Amino acid sequence: MVASAQFLPRASTGIAGLDQVLEGGWARNRLHLLEGSPGAGKTTIALQFLLEGAQRGEAGIYISLAETEHELRDGARSHGWTIGKDIEIFELVPPESVLDPDQHQSLLYSSDLELGETIQRIFQAIERLRPKRIVIDSLSEIRLLAQSSLRYRRQILAIKHYFARFGSTVMLLDDLTADVADKTVHSVAHGVLRLEELAPAYGAERRRVRVIKYRGVKFRGGYHDATITTGGMNVFPRLVASEYRSSFARTTMSSGIEAFDKLLGGGIETGSSTLILGPAGTGKSLAVMVFIAAAVARGEKAALFVFDEELGLLFDRMRGLDIDLQEMQRSGKLFIEQVDAAELSPGEFAHRVRKRVDEDQIKTVVIDSLNGYQAAMPEENSLILHMHELLQYLNRRGAATFMTVAQHGLVGDMKAPVDVTYLADTVILLRYFEALGSVKRAISIIKKRTGAHESTIREYRIDCRGLTIGAPLENFHGVLRGVPTYVGVGKPLLEEQAP
Repeated sequence: MVASAQFLPRASTGIAGLDQVLEGGWARNRLHLLEGSPGAGKTTIALQFLLEGAQRGEAGIYISLAETEHELRDGARSHGWTIGKDIEIFELVPPESVLDPDQHQSLLYSSDLELGETIQRIFQAIERLRPKRIVIDSLSEIRLLAQSSLRYRRQILAIKHYFARFGSTVMLLDDLTADVADKTVHSVAHGVLRLEELAPAYGAERRRVRVIKYRGVKFRGGYHDATITTGGMNVFPRLVASEYRSSFARTTMSSGIEAFDKLLGGGIETGSSTLILGPAGTGKSLAVMVFIAAAVARGEKAALFVFDEELGLLFDRMRGLDIDLQEMQRSGKLFIEQVDAAELSPGEFAHRVRKRVDEDQIKTVVIDSLNGYQAAMPEENSLILHMHELLQYLNRRGAATFMTVAQHGLVGDMKAPVDVTYLADTVILLRYFEALGSVKRAISIIKKRTGAHESTIREYRIDCRGLTIGAPLENFHGVLRGVPTYVGVGKPLLEEQAP
């Protein structure tokens, strides 16, 4: 009885993220297509595929119709790889008769002779080595030699049936430099993987992969971000939060500031997300840092991903507010990463956050800010989808996630560059307002799904003592508009204290 494709044994690609996308790797004893424009990373993936086989004791062969053996070995060395005796590089150069002008003939098309000889030499190499893993680079050369679509399809079918006799897993590379509309190999191949390279308006190029076809296998669909670094290709599978479920005891986390906790109805629950909104300078970063400091004081671990501020400046600024982030980092209680939005894709960022939470059992995650994260994903709809999956994943891992968003404007009507308020479980709003000839700050809780909270608006102050929250502004109207009216008597605001 023939096994279904879903249960066919797999040949690992040597790339953990790609194996996850392919549900374990390429189906063995099948022919697969890897296509993409020049520079997308096809050769890198192909070499990792052969090197993985060599580590498992499986002989491999790289049949090159485009690059020389010297070029391939140099490319491998740039990644720190050594191509050993278990992998043969078979450089298929044009026959000497093609290079000799005296040997040209006119009774037969030279392409007829070249194609037949090329295929025959490939078969001879396979007969001699009998490899378990085969790479042919590239199909563009065979397509050009075949000249017609019918002849090209017949040659690919002949290659497929010939390799099946040896139980080999075959990867065909196509650089899409010929007829990109020709889907001949798509119909013949068992699996088709496409690599794409995108050039954003600013920043480094972005790579992504997508499984176009995988016969009989439930693969992870959609686009998956990828990078090429020293050491090979890295693939970051698209996050699907519904696949991750875990049970945990939901507890309430204190901010370490009694008035802040009262405003929040006791604190912030684990397994929830909190968004802090406000214009520049209102203290959004400080508001999330107090939760980090409280978590570290409880003996827990926290992670801080900084998009906007230079770390040295952030350390100095927080130290002046009596929060020593550098010492927390040195003690191993706080993981801090400066994120360059121009160099990092959303998929890679989500992978880094997940890895940190899973490996270090972190329960407090801070993303400061989503304005910087948006720069990595200009399309707002895609950003919201990325954030939705990431927040759902962190919630299901029992982590408390804090995000900041800088709104445009200072007083009056405010606009956020991206609206994620509906995703967050708790929304904290910070505002400037003018009172008695001074600029003041106000804080309020707009939303909290996980429990009750104060509906009041409180004044707060930032000084060398850190964050100080006052009593509710009960006798003011219009605080959120920025120019309130005082209708009470006495001293309505926080008194200034000497440092």
